[in-house]
This record gives sequence, C-alpha cells and structure tokens, in this order.
Amino acid sequence: MKSDFSIIKNDILGKDYSLSIANVDKKKSRELNKKYRNIDKATNVLSFSLTKNSGELVLCPDIIKSETKKFGKTFEKLVGFLVIHGMLHLKGHEHSSTMDKLESKYDQKYFGRNRSRILDDEGRSRRIHKGRKKS
Repeated sequence: MKSDFSIIKNDILGKDYSLSIANVDKKKSRELNKKYRNIDKATNVLSFSLTKNSGELVLCPDIIKSETKKFGKTFEKLVGFLVIHGMLHLKGHEHSSTMDKLESKYDQKYFGRNRSRILDDEGRSRRIHKGRKKS
C-alpha cells in the first residue's frame, strides 16, 4: 500500500489533526472489533478517536483484498475509499445518506476515474493527461 493520505487527511480532518494508520491481520482486527464494538468478526477498517485532534485508523488488508469484487474496486482504490470512510467517522459522521454523499465526493475527488489517468511528469514538472490527443 504505497499511498500518501496526508492531502486527504488535511482536506477532511484539517492540518492540525494527527492521524496514524495501522495495518493488522484478521486475528487482531477481530480482537479489536470485539473489544471496542462488541462484534466478533474481523472488519476492513476501524476508526479510533484518541483526542479532539488525533486518531487512528486500523486497516485489515486481508479483509480488504477479499472485498474488492464486492465493492467493484481495485485493492488500492478500496483502501483509499476505506481511509476516507474512517476519516469521516473520526470527523464525527455516522452511517447516513450525508456520510454516503461525502464518501462519494472525496472518493471521486481523490480516486475517481479521471484521477487515475493523470501522471506526474517529474522531468517537466507538470502533469500529462494519458490518452488525450492534442487538437
């Protein structure tokens, strides 16, 4: 999982928010989910608010891999979506149509179809749009 989520974190939670992201195996995910949510099964993401300006997301890559077909996303895009989901919980949102709209907004902004077609051209310090023809 090579992603830098700091831009998304700053957008959703603010620059002063301190966020850590941990990866755990299914056994640890199940243990944490049972202890803190009283649900005896492993899950894809857990959000823990530590203080007003700090929190932690706990991801389970094994569960995420098994859910890619269910969500119709690549592993990387599903991780991104779940990080957004977890951050919105840290922001205080509960599952609702409002949260669904925010998830969709941020998912499209950071992981939407057009974003994946943009490549950074470091040699020229500008972006190139792959597949676009000049007119």
